[in-house]
Amino acid sequence: MFKLWSTVIKDIRILWRDKVGISLMFIMPIILVVVITSIQNSTFQLVNKNKLPLLICNKDTGKISSELIKDIGKIGMFKVSLVSGVKDEKSMSEAMHTKDAMLGVIIPSNFSSKVAAKSKNIAGKAMSSFGLQGDTVKHAGDVDPLTIYYNPVLQESLKLSVAGGIRSALQLVESGETLKSLYFSINEKQLPESLENEMLNNKTAINEIPVSKDGTRTTPNATQHNVPAWTIFAMFFVIMSLGGSVVREKVSGSFIRLKTLPTNYAVGILSKQITYMGVTMIQAAVIFSMGIWLFPHMGLSALNLPSDWLALFIVTLVCGWCAVSYAICVGVFADTQEQANGFGAVSIVILASVGGLMVPSFAMMGFFKSAASLSPMHWCLQAYYILFLEGGKLKDVINNIVPLFIITIVLQLIIFLGLKRKNLI
Repeated sequence: MFKLWSTVIKDIRILWRDKVGISLMFIMPIILVVVITSIQNSTFQLVNKNKLPLLICNKDTGKISSELIKDIGKIGMFKVSLVSGVKDEKSMSEAMHTKDAMLGVIIPSNFSSKVAAKSKNIAGKAMSSFGLQGDTVKHAGDVDPLTIYYNPVLQESLKLSVAGGIRSALQLVESGETLKSLYFSINEKQLPESLENEMLNNKTAINEIPVSKDGTRTTPNATQHNVPAWTIFAMFFVIMSLGGSVVREKVSGSFIRLKTLPTNYAVGILSKQITYMGVTMIQAAVIFSMGIWLFPHMGLSALNLPSDWLALFIVTLVCGWCAVSYAICVGVFADTQEQANGFGAVSIVILASVGGLMVPSFAMMGFFKSAASLSPMHWCLQAYYILFLEGGKLKDVINNIVPLFIITIVLQLIIFLGLKRKNLI
């Protein structure tokens, strides 16, 4: 025990001298968490609260096109502005650039007349199917399509939401006009506005409830998503200090000298693991504390810790152990400090990408979706998400801890075989 304690003290002193490594392990992840969370929070605000600027050029002078514009404004996701003089794609692009708008819509000049004719034609066919006399319009034709222009920076999912919203407004206008025509054909008088609103707004309500294991209904936010994810990234970035430390000891002959002393390599490896697992626990504590106390002062949502603190501690401990094992493994096989740092940094980014830290695992397709289970960060992230987002307990994260523990044991075995192969033990 004395040998182990002395070695731990030695590793702590070496770590304390590595100012660059400490900066990479603490300052860089802290900046990363703040920046990424702020950016994603802004994205959530754009989708959920702020409205997308939308320019509408109405070339039609009828009443129906005005109703369409009102219905688009009622959707709640657009800030509608009217423009005139837009003739083609170039002029719309210039108008969008001038108004700093993300979307543009052109309503064709014959929109109202075409919709009215089509609605009257459909009402006439409906009357005929009832065995009644109805008016039909010959050569009614289809309504000329609306043209939607969008800024290329809009993501595909957001474009689909925009198209769906405008399509629902268009369908509401067409249905209302068809209803008016049918009512007039039967009663030979205009459809009362109150009855029209009652018939068109007769919609079934939808309740949206986030599913959680603890029965709570707290809506997850950008902080709950990002803080656990980038805490894992910070843990694995101990490779920048630990990997280089292992390489330096190999090059300096420390492992060879240990063979001449009444001790063995296990003490040195165990010491490094204890020291840097302590570092990973401190990283998690610092980043979680920022989420709890600092983020609210920055206009971000506060981090809500899981109710099961034991589960949080165990998951953090196992994640830290896996990160430390991976760092030592890279250090054992690297011949120079530059190799350890270069390969370590690139491999961590790749593991983070495949593991779902940068792109959600459910959005991946094919090979990458299957390969996610090979990344230890994937199991770390899933365990944290169950605790932070779903309100899970220790029993709920066992299925994630076990694969992570197996990966760690495999890394430990690879470390032993690597040291044996290099005759360092």
